[in-house]
Amino acid sequence: MEVRHLRAFVAVAEEESFTHAALRQRITQPALSRTVQQLESALKVQLIRRTSKRFELTAAGALFLDHARTTLANLNRAIAVARGNTTITLGFSWLLPTPWAQDMARHLQDTAGIEVTFTRVDATAQPLARGDVDAVVLRSPVSPALLDSPRTIKLFEEPRVLACSNRSPWTSGAPIRWEDVPQRPLVINTVNGSTTTDLWPNLTPEIVETRSYDEWIETVAADRGVGIIPDIARTRGIHPGVEFVPLIGAPPVTVWLSVADQVPAHRARSILDASRLALNA
Repeated sequence: MEVRHLRAFVAVAEEESFTHAALRQRITQPALSRTVQQLESALKVQLIRRTSKRFELTAAGALFLDHARTTLANLNRAIAVARGNTTITLGFSWLLPTPWAQDMARHLQDTAGIEVTFTRVDATAQPLARGDVDAVVLRSPVSPALLDSPRTIKLFEEPRVLACSNRSPWTSGAPIRWEDVPQRPLVINTVNGSTTTDLWPNLTPEIVETRSYDEWIETVAADRGVGIIPDIARTRGIHPGVEFVPLIGAPPVTVWLSVADQVPAHRARSILDASRLALNA
C-alpha cells in the first residue's frame, strides 16, 4: 500500500465520482480505478460499491475514509515540519469575521512567525476532528465536547439580522420582532448555519432546508422564505436579490475558535494567544 492509494481513494470518496476524482488527481479515469482496486486488493475488502447509476461507500469504506483522511493530514503536517514550514490552515464555513481574521493572522506572523492560510469548509467540526485544518472558526450551535476543550475559546457575539428577498413585503425597512419571524417560511442551512428551530421553543415555523450557504442565499433571494444570519453579512454585499432588515429581540450568534488536537501544544498556544490579541486590536 502506498500513499497514492490513499489519496486516490479519498478523492473518489469526496467527489463521489471517478470522473471528477481523476480530474482532481490529474490522472486518467482508468488509472484511478486501477489504483483504488489495488487498495481494495491490499486490504482484502470492498471499499466502494459501483453501479452504473449510483456511487456509494461500503460500511468498511466509510470507516476507512475517516482513518485515511487523518493519516494523510498527519503526513502532510509531518512533511511541513520536516521542511521547516510554519503555516497553519484556518477553516471557516462561509464568512470570516472581519477584521478579527486579518488581525489574528498578522499577530500570529509577528509573534510566532506563523503564516495563516484560509480555507472554506462545510460542517466545520468534521474537518477539525479529521485534522484537515489546524484551527476553525465556529458559530453557535457548537457541540459540548468542543466547548469543554481548553483549545476552544469564545471570540465574541454577533447580532442577527433578517435576510429576505427584495420582493418581500418585509423590505419596508421597519424592524421585525424576533417572535414574528416564524410568520414566514424559514430557510435554514442544515449543514453549517447558525439558525435552528430551537430558537423558537414555543413556535413551529415552516422550514425550507438547504445544505450550503450558497443554496441558502439563493433560496432566500428566490423568496422561498426568510433567513436569519449574523449582521456581518449585511456589510459584505453578498447578493443583489437579498436585503437585510433589523431584528428586535434576536439572540446573538456566539463565535468561537477551536484548535485541532493534532496541533502541537506550543503552536496551539500561539494560535490562541494571537486570537486573543486580535480581539483587542
